[in-house]
Amino acid sequence: MPLIPKIRPVSDLRNKFSEISKEVHESNEPVYLTKNGRGDMVVMSLEAYEQNLFESETYIKLKEAEYQAASTKKRYTHNEVITELQSVIASEKKPKYKGKSVV
Repeated sequence: MPLIPKIRPVSDLRNKFSEISKEVHESNEPVYLTKNGRGDMVVMSLEAYEQNLFESETYIKLKEAEYQAASTKKRYTHNEVITELQSVIASEKKPKYKGKSVV
């Protein structure tokens, strides 16, 4: 987030849409819109939104991993993890239906 957030009245969304669109795409930073002097909504590019979403999901997964690590003393080596993943992938590739094929 920038040191000084970009704040504009919500009426600019209607009156100066192309200007706001250009601003959020060039800076990759959000524009905060106010209504009656109070924060109302945020406008950002789709790219910035998706990056923000990805970072949030990654943060949540890291917090879950930290919680799991704190709840057990068991640790796995890199080779143990890779071997287990390969085993899971191999079992998913096997056909689940072992009978005759139906055409």
